[in-house]
Parts: sequence; structure tokens; C-alpha cells
Amino acid sequence: MPNAELYGLNTTNQGRIVVFGGDFPLEKDGKVVGAIGVSGSSVENDVKVSEAGVKAFNQIDL
Repeated sequence: MPNAELYGLNTTNQGRIVVFGGDFPLEKDGKVVGAIGVSGSSVENDVKVSEAGVKAFNQIDL
């Protein structure tokens, strides 16, 4: 829908990459060991869910 969050993002960067709110790296000891990505709701909700996942990951004793 025109004027909606992320509208037209799929037409950027020659179709090679797409960036969405709700994507975060998972880091341990200063190294990226994975990532979490959430999509399907509003950007605000996707970010909240992803942040909860990062918080849970950070509480795991690896």
C-alpha cells in the first residue's frame, strides 16, 4: 500500500537485498553466532518480538 511502512523497499538495491525492521544479529563474546529475524506484522511489532528473542538468547549460558 503506498505510503505504508516499507512500501517499495523490494524495488531498492537492484533486488539484491531487502532490509526489514525486526532483524538482529546474535552475538557471543564479540562474535556474531547467528541472527533472529521476524516479519509479518508492523515494523514496531516485529522489532519487539525480535528484541525479546535477543534478550532470551543473551540469558542462555553458552
